[in-house]
Formats: sequence, structure tokens, C-alpha cells
Amino acid sequence: KPQLLQGVYAMGFNRPSKIQENALPMMLAEPPQNLIAQSQSGTGKTAAFVLAMLSRVEPGNKYPQCLCLSPTYELALQTGKVIEQMGKFYPELKLAYAVRGNKLERGQKISEQIVIGTPGTVLDWCSKLKFIDPKKIKVFVLDEADVMIATQGHQDQSIRIQRMLPRDCQMLLFSATFEDSVWKFAQKVVPDPNIIKLKREEETLDTIKQYYVLCNNRDEKFQALCNIYGAITIAQAMIFCHTRKTAGWLAAELSKEGHQVALLSGEMMVEQRAAVIERFREGKEKVLVTTNVCARGIDVEQVSVVINFDLPVDKDGNPDNETYLHRIGRTGRFGKRGLAVNMVDSKHSMNILNRIQEHFNKKINKLDTDDLDEIEKITN
Repeated sequence: KPQLLQGVYAMGFNRPSKIQENALPMMLAEPPQNLIAQSQSGTGKTAAFVLAMLSRVEPGNKYPQCLCLSPTYELALQTGKVIEQMGKFYPELKLAYAVRGNKLERGQKISEQIVIGTPGTVLDWCSKLKFIDPKKIKVFVLDEADVMIATQGHQDQSIRIQRMLPRDCQMLLFSATFEDSVWKFAQKVVPDPNIIKLKREEETLDTIKQYYVLCNNRDEKFQALCNIYGAITIAQAMIFCHTRKTAGWLAAELSKEGHQVALLSGEMMVEQRAAVIERFREGKEKVLVTTNVCARGIDVEQVSVVINFDLPVDKDGNPDNETYLHRIGRTGRFGKRGLAVNMVDSKHSMNILNRIQEHFNKKINKLDTDDLDEIEKITN
């Protein structure tokens, strides 16, 4: 529709990314087709499914017609922003957020055509509170399916929501990774899908240079971090730590050195988290120190460097390849060049790094002083 195209151009898109080029014709085809797509962060998938949703809406009908599930409050807000930008020239289109804390009067019906939210709240709105008539939903989007599955309860809630939808509802499922659990889940939720899948080597984005630095302990890692900082003028960086405690310590140490640092971790209130991300996005702080809460979907254009202060491991201490992919995917967005630096502080963490390299079939080089000039080029 011309008013959507206007929105797309206003967002600065002039040619589609790979996933958009492959997925959009399927998503916009008549009759509507279902899709399961693998696409990493930074590839433009949000804009693709938002365009699909907006294209299906009948603006004259004042009730929910498109439903998008996100694993976290932050991601729901971020997708909502894309909907608002793309629908800027389509004023009859309205958007509602089904997230914790968005209280509505009992018994009222929602007039907004698009609802975006987290699984628990959306389920309540569809069943208990009856704000949404699920039988009228035309498009159902499940974003970050792999996270949904890993989150206690989300998988179950998502399936319950999907079961209330009409047979001919278009189902679109996106996931950055496709382990077996994701496939099983996708097949439960999406009948007769089109499938877009990546080869494993394609999973680590080629535009991101990956390095590691050898240290002996936490203090040496901090020193190395300061050295990297001294050698490069970084646009903006995200630093990932394994625990809240390390993140808190590191943020405090960096502040003492005079860096503008923001800290983001799981125990903060949702609104606090949103405020921290907003400040970082506006460039008020140059560095965001965080735990895994932020590895997914947080899209800050200026991030050119991701530092793994601790390598990502799962609860059993094995390499968490998916989290690694998502963390480094915060940089190199949409084909820009980016940099990932991994801090290695023991034989154990070197072993973890080696296993990550094997998994992605990608060599990670040791960071030498000569590389710093190369890095400067990437980050400026």
C-alpha cells in the first residue's frame, strides 16, 4: 500500500535485506502463507514481519487483527516502535501493548488493530479478561521463538494462544537458532509452513571481526579492557558479564576510570531497564555493562564493539553458542562492520572459546597490537 511504502522509505530502507527479499513475497502472498524463518538479529526481520502485519489490517475494523508475541517487555516496545515508524502515514492504524502493568478496565474490548505483547499478558487478554477476540486474528507473529522456548512458561502460553486462533490465521515464526527443541515447537504451532533456514557458517555474521585476549584473572581482564579502550575511540560498546555481581563490579571500576557507564541487569524494574537502554541509545553513556538479559534484540545502531568480559556458558558450564551469537549480533547490524572481543582468563575459558569456534566453523584470532589499527578503522 502506498502509505506503507512511504513509511518504509521514511525509515531509510531503500533496498531489502536478504531475509526481507526472501520472506516478504511469501508473507504478502495471497492466500496468506505460513512461515518459519531463521534470521539473526540485525538482518531486518522485524521490519519484514511488521510490514506483513500492517498489510493485512483492515483499518476500518476497530478490533485486534494482528497479534505479535515477544519474549520480553523491552523487545515488545522495540517492535512497537518499528510499527509506529512504518505506520506513520497510516493514521487509522492503532497499536496496543499487552504487557505487565498495562491495566485496562475489566469487560472493555480493545479497538486497536494490532496488539503486541508478552505471552502471559496476551493469554490473559485473550482468555480470562476477553479484551481480544482471538477468532478475529488474521496474523500471528512469534518473534525470537528460541528464547520463548527457553523461558519457563512462555512455550506453554504461546501454544495455548495459538490454539485459540482461527484455522486460516497466518502464522509467522522467527528464530535466530534452530535447535531440535525449536523445530519441534515450530511444527506444533505452524501448520504447512514455508521454511527459510541458514547454514551454520552463515550464522556468525561475516561483517563481525572476532578476537580474543589472554589474561590470567579478573583484574588482568579489566586492565586489558582499559588498554583496548585507550587504543580505540569507540562509538559505543556493550560489555557482557556472566553474573550481576561481576557486572556491578565492572561498571563501578570503569566509572572510577572516568568512563560514562550504564549498567543493565535482571533485577532492575522493567521501567528502569527501559530508561537505561534509552539513555544508552541516545549516547548519554558510551558503555553498557550487562548480563545476558540484554543479549537479545536490543538494537542500538551505534554499537560497534561487543566485549565478552565473561564467555557465555549455560548452567552446566558448557559453551552457550546461541547466546554468543546473540551477544555479538548486537554489533554489525544490517551489514555494517563490527567487532567482538572475548576475554579469556583460564584454560577452561580457552576451551570454551575453542568449542565456540568449532561450533560455528569460524576462527577467532588472538588480538595483537597490530590489530588495533584495523580495529580503529572498524569502530570509527
